[in-house]
Amino acid sequence: MLLSLVLLLPLLGGAAIAVGWRHPSVAWVAVATNAVVLALGVAAAVRVVGSGPLTGMSGLLRGDALSVFMVVVIGVISLLASWFGIRTMALDLAAGRSTPGRSTGYGVLVQAFVAAMLLAVLAANVAVMWMAVEATTVVTTFLVGHRRTKGSLEASWKYIVICSVGIALAFFGTVLVYLASLHAGGHSADALDWTSLMANARNFDPSVMRLAFALLVLGYGTKVGLAPMHSWLPDAHSQAPAPISALMSGVLLTVAFYAILRFKAVADLTLGVSFSRALLVTVALLSLAVAASLLLTQRDYKRMLAYHSIEHMGLIALGAAAGIPLAIAAVLLHILGHGIAKSVLFLTSGEIMAAEGTTEIDGVRALVARRPALGGVFGIGLLALLGMPPFSLFTSELIMVRAEFEVGLGWAAVVAVVAMVTIFIAVAGHARHMLLGPSTTEDTPPAPPRWVSVPLVSALVCCGLIGVLAWPLSGLLEAAAHVVTK
Repeated sequence: MLLSLVLLLPLLGGAAIAVGWRHPSVAWVAVATNAVVLALGVAAAVRVVGSGPLTGMSGLLRGDALSVFMVVVIGVISLLASWFGIRTMALDLAAGRSTPGRSTGYGVLVQAFVAAMLLAVLAANVAVMWMAVEATTVVTTFLVGHRRTKGSLEASWKYIVICSVGIALAFFGTVLVYLASLHAGGHSADALDWTSLMANARNFDPSVMRLAFALLVLGYGTKVGLAPMHSWLPDAHSQAPAPISALMSGVLLTVAFYAILRFKAVADLTLGVSFSRALLVTVALLSLAVAASLLLTQRDYKRMLAYHSIEHMGLIALGAAAGIPLAIAAVLLHILGHGIAKSVLFLTSGEIMAAEGTTEIDGVRALVARRPALGGVFGIGLLALLGMPPFSLFTSELIMVRAEFEVGLGWAAVVAVVAMVTIFIAVAGHARHMLLGPSTTEDTPPAPPRWVSVPLVSALVCCGLIGVLAWPLSGLLEAAAHVVTK
């Protein structure tokens, strides 16, 4: 019942928005709905840690520790995004970039987007998971192109073409896993159920699983934004409304990586860890190199944040390559910390764009002096994203490096650290240009409303507390890590 409620609530919220779109307060329905989803996710996490996996909808849904952890991440980011969706739509209406009807469509699509991500992480069957990830592609295509500018429409077409190719590759990989499961004696009705795959994986044909996992990493890796299939990401994230950028970068990428983690667990039982480790290390280091090279010359702060997502996806891929429970727990902690920090930054960038009228780094000066609230949040958010203490990304990165040395990937960890230092220097230079310097005008621009600033500050405080006091999550992280390291 609990998992069914988690999945159905966003859909009910979307239906309520569609029905009551003329009422001024209907926009808050999404906020209330996603707040309840977060609360139910926390409740499910407590129950799973205490008494084991949950099921729902006659076995269609399954919530183990890894699934409910992802539900919590989705709940946190969707709550932030829906809160700021109200502000974004109001600014778009005031600027003539939207209409009441399009704003209603936006609200319905966002709730459908959240529901699709929840289905992806709660599906007991990996084929249903694939369908849910494909559904996120369809829904977000319309959200990326919501403003109907030339740039946003180009970005949405590029996004759907590249991601559809990736999802097609993931489909072929899933079919191969199905064939391997059938040939190993699995029943056709449950050959793609997670529990059945894990139970029979040692009997799968290694050659089939090797090809299947390569296709799955390339296919789902496209949605993750891993190189070499990353080119859609900066365009889509920079052109989408700020709350959609927050949802896509903060949680959609990691929902797709969740699928890779699930299949990695199966592949490791069939092939051992060496094949998945080599494949993930390759795409991780390539992604870090691409992110570092492109961030050095970046001129758009929203694209800068998008390329930073490629770096962090590379880091979690490298952590997953290590494969031991300590590394997976650090990967999951990194997923949560990255989601919070990146969401705050994209939402703040939307406020900066509305205030400054540009996304060009050269067009923004002395934010701390001129707009202290925006400049302060953006600057602290960048510190969190760059892995500075006390934020949780510092803790997760440190633990991942330790785990990588433990399993003999110290050389890859050193390469990753070099790339991270390069990225730190590049982003710090861009941030100095945007944030520091004297004010060039005597006018004092109005600060954002308090209801806009407080959630951003609160999210950064939570990110810091998670880094210092990880113990509230330690039981859940440990249980989730053991789900995929059996």
